[in-house]
Amino acid sequence: MTTAYDVERGDQVHPGNPVTVDRYTTGARINHWITATCLILLALSGLALFHPSLFFLTGLFGDGQNTRAIHPWIGVVLFFSFAGLFIRFWKANLWRREDGTWMARLHDVLTGNEEKLPEVGKYNAGQKVVFWSMSILIITLIVSGFVIWDQYFSEYSTIPQKRVAVLVHALAAVAIICVWIVHVYAAIWVRGTIGAMTRGKVTGGWAWRHHRKWLRELVGGKKA
Repeated sequence: MTTAYDVERGDQVHPGNPVTVDRYTTGARINHWITATCLILLALSGLALFHPSLFFLTGLFGDGQNTRAIHPWIGVVLFFSFAGLFIRFWKANLWRREDGTWMARLHDVLTGNEEKLPEVGKYNAGQKVVFWSMSILIITLIVSGFVIWDQYFSEYSTIPQKRVAVLVHALAAVAIICVWIVHVYAAIWVRGTIGAMTRGKVTGGWAWRHHRKWLRELVGGKKA
């Protein structure tokens, strides 16, 4: 039997009433929530430093000095935490032929006409766009962040380079906040998604409706 590209270790179907499917391991869920927590903390501390009208958010971290000191270290934790997710999930997020068709029928996605959509694997095209957007933006943030982290790296860049890095960092931060909002909205909108990231399991019916190709691969033990 040939293992499908998006069937990961721990994915398994359990007969019963209802049928349940293991979607995420405990390690993957912990990794995900560490990443999510870091993103939230970075968004709050970053916005606090972004504009004087948002400076009151520094109260969440003690004061302005603490916020400035803590922010980059949370970014380092985010980078390594997301690296763990990337290693786990990059292969399942590679673009496939059916993903282009899925994107072309986005109207059916938004209106709930999923029977008109192609069968997709463990992740649909929208989830893959979020995954790769996060990957690119987090790399952009960590690189630009090091350039402006004067406490440790001030001597490695010039003032003009720092100015460019500040602009790039701010634009990437706004972009990743928007991507995060879309990700959270989609997770709430598709009932059962949040449960998958808290309990690690979904029902067979949920898998059949939203990720039918993945379910076929799990049941058949080979590529659909």
